[in-house]
Amino acid sequence: MLQFGALNLQAISSISMIGMALLAIFVRTRASRKPVSAVKIAMPTIGMSIGFLMFTVPAFRIPAMWALLAFLAGLLLFSYPLIRSSKLEVQGGEVFIKRSKSFIFVLMGLLVLRIALHSYIEQYISIPQTGALFFLLAFGMLVPWRYVMLLQYRKLKVREFQQQKSL
Repeated sequence: MLQFGALNLQAISSISMIGMALLAIFVRTRASRKPVSAVKIAMPTIGMSIGFLMFTVPAFRIPAMWALLAFLAGLLLFSYPLIRSSKLEVQGGEVFIKRSKSFIFVLMGLLVLRIALHSYIEQYISIPQTGALFFLLAFGMLVPWRYVMLLQYRKLKVREFQQQKSL
């Protein structure tokens, strides 16, 4: 019975990961139609940080070295393609996310890589621990990506302000 439950949990986990990636692609394409703000850029990071509460449950706890390596992998490897494929631009005095076809391919590539890694890693550790590792990987990926977007946003707003001031 435990094997059946574990198999079910693995399938649900994989389907959820695919669903979240498709949702991210959908939200990202729709977001390019509306102006962004500093709050809209920062909120996903703040919202995702609530996920750290999972570590209060013993089943999700992992060794500190695993946690650090997962976070650093997201920070140093997985965030780079997102940063490179995300650009902001000013249109009509407001800042928008510039549509990028490469962003969809980056998300799909990261999804395939994450599914492959997930399938491999969950053979050796529990499903909750695998989830904890991939949460840290995703958080490590999100923080620098959103930070760079916030820097781009502020740079564009300052430039826009200076242009309006010189007129």
